[in-house]
Amino acid sequence: MPHLLVRGIKAEQMAAISEPLTEELAAICQCGTDNFTIECLHTTGVFAGKIVDSFPFIQVSWFERGQEVRDKFAETVTRHVLSLGVPEVEVAFTSFEKESYYANGKHF
Repeated sequence: MPHLLVRGIKAEQMAAISEPLTEELAAICQCGTDNFTIECLHTTGVFAGKIVDSFPFIQVSWFERGQEVRDKFAETVTRHVLSLGVPEVEVAFTSFEKESYYANGKHF
């Protein structure tokens, strides 16, 4: 169920790496590739009175899997994004609590 919200990277770029990325992440998380959601947000950066490119940033929302898995996940996402020629990217994690996450009205 990991959700990746991407900003500052074009949807076409993420589409190009989405298959190998999700395959590798699925192996790390020990789940199917169909558990992943990748969404590219269309954002407009603003700085010093000007419109600028948004900084490449990926927010991962998931159920916590521990530091080792988190480290491997972040390294994998970073490696794939940098392969696009993106000069730098930041990855941040938000963890859901099972009793606070609902699907069709029922918590996990």
